[in-house]
Amino acid sequence: MSTKQSTAREADETAQKRAQWEQFRFRVEALGQVEVTTESHENPAEHQYTVSIDDVTEKLMACTCPHHVHRNAFCKRMAAVEHAADDGTLDAFPLEDDDDVKPEDCDCEGLGDFPCWPCVQMGRKELPN
Repeated sequence: MSTKQSTAREADETAQKRAQWEQFRFRVEALGQVEVTTESHENPAEHQYTVSIDDVTEKLMACTCPHHVHRNAFCKRMAAVEHAADDGTLDAFPLEDDDDVKPEDCDCEGLGDFPCWPCVQMGRKELPN
């Protein structure tokens, strides 16, 4: 057995374990682009990265985190996205009809023509210029 294959498998297992131990928040930036924030860090805003998913195969492609960028390794964020997509918690390729679904905390009606922040965040509406 090759040491390289063994090392890669161990790295995948480590990433899977770390993905289970830590808390993550996901936000779909665009189709196949998921912003992942590691909420278990003291400063979560400093630990936001984007995981890319192939729109044809729906396989994980890359992450902007240093671990993936410098080592080209499967990282905990990729593992977390994979797990959330597999269990149905995350849809990285939402249908266009999903834009019509109001978030639970939508407050657009009270703002006239101005959109509420939850609708802007989920891409349902855009801020006016």
